[in-house]
Amino acid sequence: MEGEGAGCPRTGCTMEISSVDQQKPVIAGVPQPVPQEQAAERKQLIQAVREVNKSEMMGENNELTFVLDRNTRKAVVRVVNRQTNEVVFQIPPDYVLRMAEELKRNS
Repeated sequence: MEGEGAGCPRTGCTMEISSVDQQKPVIAGVPQPVPQEQAAERKQLIQAVREVNKSEMMGENNELTFVLDRNTRKAVVRVVNRQTNEVVFQIPPDYVLRMAEELKRNS
């Protein structure tokens, strides 16, 4: 996602899943080995998301994406308009992520 994912200060970083060959790490640093079972689960997830996007289940111009919120380290599921990069729907919403961040800071 251009714009939102560029600096990720407020909304988190986007994990590209449209192409395994072009996948970019969400977090910079030394890659850690991924257990074989976890790698298989990731492959299945990527394939499932590709199938959902190909089926246009989210709408003709929308695609399903996964984001890692930088502050809370929580996974976020988004439906994004391919043409405008506008977030159409997000689980959990931003306000829930901010509440979790605030609770974490205050505990």
